[in-house]
Amino acid sequence: FTEKLKNKGKEKGEDVYLKHLTYKGAKLRYKEITQEIEDRIELELKTIAKSGYPGYFLIVQDFVAQARKMKVSVGPGRGSAAGSIVAYCTGITNVDPLKYDLLFERFLNPERVSLPDIDIDFDDEGRGRIIDWVVNKYGKDQVAQIITYGTMAARSAIRDTARVLDLPLHEADRVAKLVPDLTKLKKLFDTPIEELKKSLQGDQIANFKLLKELSEGDDLIAETINQARKLEGSVRNVGTHACGVIITPEPLIDLIPIATAKDSQLLVTQFDNGVVEKAGLLKMDFLGLKNLTIIKDCIKILKALHNIDLDIDTIPLDDKKTFEVFQRADTKGIFQFSSDGMRSHLKQLKPDKFDDLIAMNALFRPGPMEYIPNYIKRKQGKEEIEYDLPEMKEYLSNTYGITVYQEQVMLLSQKLANFSKGDADMLRKGMGKKIKSILDELKPKFYDGCKSNGFDESKIEKIWTDWEAFASYAFNKSHSTCYALIAYQTAYLKAHYPAELMAAILTNHMKDIKGITPLMEECKRMGVKVLGPDVNESFYKFAVNKKGEIRFGLGAVKGVGKAAVEAIVDERKENGNYTSFDDFVKRIDLRAANKRTLESITLSGGFDLFTLLRSQYFEKTKELSYIEQMIKFGNKVQDTKSSNQVDMFGDTAEASLQAPIATNTCPWSTIEMLSKEKEVVGIYISGHPLDDYKFEINNFCNAELSTLRNLIP
Repeated sequence: FTEKLKNKGKEKGEDVYLKHLTYKGAKLRYKEITQEIEDRIELELKTIAKSGYPGYFLIVQDFVAQARKMKVSVGPGRGSAAGSIVAYCTGITNVDPLKYDLLFERFLNPERVSLPDIDIDFDDEGRGRIIDWVVNKYGKDQVAQIITYGTMAARSAIRDTARVLDLPLHEADRVAKLVPDLTKLKKLFDTPIEELKKSLQGDQIANFKLLKELSEGDDLIAETINQARKLEGSVRNVGTHACGVIITPEPLIDLIPIATAKDSQLLVTQFDNGVVEKAGLLKMDFLGLKNLTIIKDCIKILKALHNIDLDIDTIPLDDKKTFEVFQRADTKGIFQFSSDGMRSHLKQLKPDKFDDLIAMNALFRPGPMEYIPNYIKRKQGKEEIEYDLPEMKEYLSNTYGITVYQEQVMLLSQKLANFSKGDADMLRKGMGKKIKSILDELKPKFYDGCKSNGFDESKIEKIWTDWEAFASYAFNKSHSTCYALIAYQTAYLKAHYPAELMAAILTNHMKDIKGITPLMEECKRMGVKVLGPDVNESFYKFAVNKKGEIRFGLGAVKGVGKAAVEAIVDERKENGNYTSFDDFVKRIDLRAANKRTLESITLSGGFDLFTLLRSQYFEKTKELSYIEQMIKFGNKVQDTKSSNQVDMFGDTAEASLQAPIATNTCPWSTIEMLSKEKEVVGIYISGHPLDDYKFEINNFCNAELSTLRNLIP
C-alpha cells in the first residue's frame, strides 16, 4: 500500500483510501498484479480522482461490503459500472472487466466527465435492511428518497375536468375515448390534419374530427374539452422514485426543499430525478432483484436439507450440466432466458460457453434479434465468418464476426482510426442515440484515422455505414455480462439441485397465482413432485423434504398469515410433529392461528394427514363447526395449563378435559373439494375436476383440447 502512494502528501484523503482499497482488493482478485492490471488501475484511479468521484466509490463500496456482512445478496453488477476494475477490486462488482473486454470509458469518459450512477442490485428481502443501515449511518436528516411527479394525460384531464364540471360519467367516458392512445391534446389541436394523417389511422382521424367538432360548441362538453386542454400536463399526483436514494454531507433541509411521504418514514426531495442530478446531489440506486432472492432461498434450502455451504460466486463457468440446461432450453424460471422465443433460439444455438450466453442476452431484443439466425449459423459452421478487415477479427471473433456490443465499436474505432478512449465513447453515444452533431464531428476523424493506417476507403465507408445502421441496437456488454452471470448461476442450481431451485422460484411467486401455474407444470415436466400443504412438513415458504419432493408453503394459502405459520413451525420444531387435530389445537398459539387460519389450512389439505375428511371440520353440532368446537377446547386446555389447576384425585385439570369428537358426514364431491381448495390456494393441488372421468377420457377421446388451436377455419 505505502509503495503505491509515493505522492501521498499531494493526494486527498479519499483518493489515498480508494487507492489503498483497490490494491488491497486486487491482491485478492488476481494471483499476480501484472503491468496491464496496474496500468488499468492507475488510469481509472486518475480519472476517478480528476472527476471528484472517489467519495462516491467509497460510499458504494461501504454499503456493498456491509450488505455482504449482513448476508444480503448483492448482484454481480449492473450497467456500465461493471467495466471498472476499481469497482471489481473494491467488491462493488463481481465481474472481471479484463476477462470480458469491458471498458471503463463506457462508464466514465476520461475526456468528457459526466458523472454516471452506480446501480446496485440487492435481493428483494435485504434491500430494505441495507437502506435502513445507510439511514442509521449517515443520519435520517441526510438521506432521502426522490419525489416523482405524475402529470395529467389527455384522457385523465378530460375525466377530471368532467367530474368537476358535473358532466355525466357516460358523456365524459365517450369524449375521453375519442382521444387516440398515447396522444396529447396539444399535439392533436396544434398539428395540421395532413400531418396527423401520417401518424394516425383512419378511425383515429375520424374520432379526432368529432372531438374537434365537439370542442367548438358552446355546451358543457365543449367547455370540458377546452378546460382539459389547459390542464393537460399539470401535476396530478406525487410518488417516490422506485430505487433512487439521496445521501448528503449535511442536513438536507439546508440544501434543498424536502417533504414527507405517506408510505415512507424517509424524507423525500421536492426536486425530481432530473433536477436532483443537475443540482449535483449524490444519487444512489438501490434496486431489488427477485432472482437474487431466488438464488439466496435455494442456497438456504441446500444448507438446511443437505448441510451444503454453496458459494454461488465461486461456481465454475464451464460446467457441462449447466450448459446442457441451456442446450435443451430447459430454462423456464431462469432469469432473462425463460421466454418461448429465447428458448426456441437456445435449442438451435446449443450454447457451450459463457460468451454465448452474454451474446444471446444482448441480441434477444427488438432490432438485433434479426441477427440471431446469422449468429447461430456462424457458430455451427453453416455460414462463413467474414470480417471487413482482418484487423477486426481480434474483437469480433467471439461473436463470429457480428458486431453485438457497443464496446466492440469502441475498441475497433481505437484500433482502426486511432481514436482516443474518450472519442470512442463519444462515437458510441452518437451512434447509439443517433446524435447527428456528434457523428458529423467524428466521421471525418474516423475516415482520416483509417486512411492513415492504410485502409481502403470503400472498406471504411462500409464499416461506418454498417455501424450507423446497427450501433443504435448494439447493447452494453457490461450489463449483458452481469445478467448472463445471474442466469448461469440459476441454471447451475437447476442442473444440480432442481427441486431446491424450483421450491425457491415457487416461493417467490407465492402471491402470483398466474405465475405459479406454469411453474407447477415445469416441476411436473422435470419429474419433481409438488405436494400440498401439510402442518407437519410445510414452512412459510415452499420447502423440499428428504425424498426430494417440494412441499407447498403455508404462506401461499389465502388467509394464513406469517405469524400463524411461525407459531405452527416453532411449536413443531420444539415439541415434534402433531399427532392429531386435538393435539394441534392444544399446542398451537390460537391467538396467532385463528378460526379463519384453521379453515384455510383445512380447505388447502394441510390437515389431511389426520385422517378426518375435510367436510368433517365444517360439520356443525349445536351451531358450532368442528373447528370452532376445537378452538374452544384448545383455549380451555391452554388456560388450565397456565393456571396449573389440579383436581381432587391429584390429576391435572387438563387431563379431565375431553376433546370434541368429529361428526360422521358425507365427503364432499371431488369437484366441490377441489373448488374450495382452489379458493384458498389458487390452483388445484390434490387432483383435477376431471379426475372422476379419467376412464372415459382415456377410452373415448382421441385428441386433446390444445389440438383445436391448430385447426384451420
